[in-house]
Amino acid sequence: MDMQSGEMLGFAAGIITTLALLPQALKIMATRQTRDISLLWAVSMNVGIILWLCYGLAKNDLPMITANSVSFLLLFIILLFKVRYR
Repeated sequence: MDMQSGEMLGFAAGIITTLALLPQALKIMATRQTRDISLLWAVSMNVGIILWLCYGLAKNDLPMITANSVSFLLLFIILLFKVRYR
C-alpha cells in the first residue's frame, strides 16, 4: 500500500470512529443526562485518546492527529457533562 492510500485509509478510519462519538455527545448536551455513562469509561477514553494524539504527533501522522484531536474534543465534552450532571 502506498503512502497516499495508507493516509486515505487512516482518514476513513478516523472519520468513522470519531463520528461514532458525535451522537452520544449531542444527546448528552441536549438532555444533560449522563447516568448511563461510566465515569471510568469517560476518563480512560480521554486518557487513551490523548496518548493516541501524542503518538500521532510523534509520528507526524496527520490522519491520526486529526481524528484524535476531534475525538478528544467530543470525549472531553462527554466527561465534563458527566462530572457536572451526575
